[in-house]
Amino acid sequence: MNAQSRIDQTPDKVIPMRGMRGMIADNMRRSLDEAAQLTHHAECDATELFATKERLAGKGVKVSIEDLVAQAVITTLGEHPELNGRVEDKEIRLHDAIHLSFAMALPGNLLAAPTLFNAGEFSLMERSEARKALAQRAVNGKLTVPEMTGGTFTLSNLGLSRVQHFTPIVNLPQIAILGIGETRLKPRVMPDYSIEPRRIMGLSLSFDHRAVDGAPAAAFLTDLCNLIEKG
Repeated sequence: MNAQSRIDQTPDKVIPMRGMRGMIADNMRRSLDEAAQLTHHAECDATELFATKERLAGKGVKVSIEDLVAQAVITTLGEHPELNGRVEDKEIRLHDAIHLSFAMALPGNLLAAPTLFNAGEFSLMERSEARKALAQRAVNGKLTVPEMTGGTFTLSNLGLSRVQHFTPIVNLPQIAILGIGETRLKPRVMPDYSIEPRRIMGLSLSFDHRAVDGAPAAAFLTDLCNLIEKG
């Protein structure tokens, strides 16, 4: 008997895909099966956004980069309403109100995307506090069914990782999801052709091609980057 034949392929741990884990797996599989998904990737200069965060902190307003990106997303969705909605019963249902879902990891290797309803009606600080409260209820398993299922657009933030770009799976029946990647210091050619170190953020927009075409999705991502670059 050689060494290869003695390899033990018995798993040391088996995790049944049922309950919450099974529901997440089923939803992801359904999303890939049903939606015509496409992802656009972009880089944007987030230097001014980080400067805004520091200026606000100096005034006693402590918010995260995710809060500032969410603010930019809400503003940009107002200019590109074709991405704020859901595909249901073979209909594209667009919404004026922005019900923003935040994808987040939960204990036990689980994923949730609770929704902050009417996110555009909050001030920056109010939205930051509401997002934190929403995350805490998610951790405690106290989300309502509407909070788990009622969003019109999702943010997925991997900014604290080394992942610059990724392919977020559309949170069906929503039309689109934005992935926030790592912000990395990179040399950048400025308008006067000088080279400066700048904070470059990776963004990834996945969308359901049944509801929106590539050009409008690209226009949304471009306008979002332009807004982020203004700080």
